[in-house]
Amino acid sequence: MDPRITASPPRPPERPLDRPLARAIVALGSNLGDRLHYLRFALEELGPIAAVSSIYETAPVGGPADQGDFLNMVAIVDTPLDPHAFLHQCQRIESTAGRTREVWSGPRTLDIDLLFYDDLSIATAELTVPHPRYAERGFVLAPLFDVAPERCPPNWRKFVEASTIRRIDAAVLRRAG
Repeated sequence: MDPRITASPPRPPERPLDRPLARAIVALGSNLGDRLHYLRFALEELGPIAAVSSIYETAPVGGPADQGDFLNMVAIVDTPLDPHAFLHQCQRIESTAGRTREVWSGPRTLDIDLLFYDDLSIATAELTVPHPRYAERGFVLAPLFDVAPERCPPNWRKFVEASTIRRIDAAVLRRAG
């Protein structure tokens, strides 16, 4: 190959922000295959991680009755991407991990939900931030309290108490790798 011919240049991030990094808070979940592997994969792909919660094993909420339990966690990510570009990055990571959307609330290799993006409120057809149901989900609130307790609503504990949640030490992500 001619050394003057190079491959396509790397793609810059989608619409980077012209300001310091934004802080996104995401919920991660997996209930198919090697669940820890998929959580690790998401953390590696999301970008600089500022904080990570413990992992919580929870029963599925909604969807088919015969699906397995989820591993859930929350991570704080520093990103140069704007909110919509960050959402698209999350969706690409899910897809790369084999996520399919065949059954509503069905089993999945990886689920990444954007809970918060800085202190913005966003309501578009594609994206709602804060996440519209985060405050009702014990499987989100328990790990969210680990990393951003100020984001939990005053009555958050009642949703956690109503859920079947078992805390797993986040160090398992490092040990199992």
